[in-house]
Amino acid sequence: MPIADYATYKKMLENAFTNQFAYPAINVTSMATANAALLAFKEANCDGMLQVSTGGGKFASGQALGDMVLGAISIAEHVHRVAEKLDINVVLHTDHCPPDAVETFMIPLIEESERRVAEGKLPLYQSHMLDASGLPLEENLALSVPVYERMAKIGQIIEIEAGVVGGEEDGAAGSEDTPDEDLYTTPDDMVRVYEAMSKVDGTYMFAATFGNVHGAYKPGAVKLKPGLLKEGQDAIKAKFGADAKFYLVFHGGSGSEKHEIEETLGYGVIKMNVDTDCQYAFTRPVADHIIANYNEVLKIDGEVGNKKKYDPRAYMKAGERGMADRVKEACDDLHATGKSL
Repeated sequence: MPIADYATYKKMLENAFTNQFAYPAINVTSMATANAALLAFKEANCDGMLQVSTGGGKFASGQALGDMVLGAISIAEHVHRVAEKLDINVVLHTDHCPPDAVETFMIPLIEESERRVAEGKLPLYQSHMLDASGLPLEENLALSVPVYERMAKIGQIIEIEAGVVGGEEDGAAGSEDTPDEDLYTTPDDMVRVYEAMSKVDGTYMFAATFGNVHGAYKPGAVKLKPGLLKEGQDAIKAKFGADAKFYLVFHGGSGSEKHEIEETLGYGVIKMNVDTDCQYAFTRPVADHIIANYNEVLKIDGEVGNKKKYDPRAYMKAGERGMADRVKEACDDLHATGKSL
């Protein structure tokens, strides 16, 4: 299918909200990692999201350029072409654009989408995350709402965040020394977000924090409070009526207990970012290949090695398969398997 248009994207979000499941949002940095995620979605019959960060875009453009916008465009154009051949819905999203990169990363990509829409095409990206969570809430909204208004005009969805996700992910969002109180978005904050964002005629996603931490942690190490999400949903219904709701996003899921993940699905989480675990899942088979074929991958003691073993395709295919299997696990954990529109 072609990349999801605005109407399909809205149906995806509502389908997940109503049926209490979430879409895996997979960070990709290359054609290889994008292909791994697409393979998983195809095999799981699961609609899904691919997302590119500033760092991912920079990497994708190659060391000769290091151009985060060009790299993000290149990945998106590849995915647009491949998605047409698949029987699932795919959304392209950018992840964690900080305030100081809005003008150099997010706006150029919006401009590219505006150009495409003017030509009768779909936007290049279907949604963007503006992560101003490090700013006071009023400054966050003052920055986010005008960008949201601009995006809504061309059928794009915005994701914003209030509260800070701890840890560090690709140079964005939070820090290792984030104060504990900043890891939790309050119901009052959620009411203020709803009030500001609902003035725009469009659709948005909201990453409310409830103790989330980026990075790799053993199960049980992260102290989540999923009940805060329900308190926030209840608060906006109490003030704005029974139809008020958030499409919520779960960041920093590594190290979370599965029962905690499942609990959030009942509170309106419709998207969960999966990055750290996928990085490991891609790299582990590559390491296995190198170690198992050491004498053939390397030209030891003047020998010639084995071209079939050191051909990058040999270990990158293994990495693609390993990452795809981890994405399929995420589809299962989030109850999205088999639920493509």
